[in-house]
Amino acid sequence: MDDDVRVTRVYLSEKDHGKRHSLLKEMLAILHDELTLPGAIVLRGVAGFGASGEVHAADMLRLTVDLPEVIEFFAAPDAAAAAIARLAPLVPPGHIISWPATRHGQ
Repeated sequence: MDDDVRVTRVYLSEKDHGKRHSLLKEMLAILHDELTLPGAIVLRGVAGFGASGEVHAADMLRLTVDLPEVIEFFAAPDAAAAAIARLAPLVPPGHIISWPATRHGQ
């Protein structure tokens, strides 16, 4: 049986910080502990740039980098909407995207 879900991506940077931990850790705690979503994945980019235009890339010469990170998850449309509403105040406008999808084989 197939069902409708909403895929959501949140774009972050390694150096983004929340109130007590890295923003990534805080967002994962919200998704896991508070909203009890069934799963999420974090992707770490090897290079990227944002609105400033400065390119951040992993290379052997840099000891510290500010690489891009993406949190991605899917959930029922109402659960995804609740997660987006909870996460949106933590990131700059436009850093969360989502789209409808179909989960197959349930």
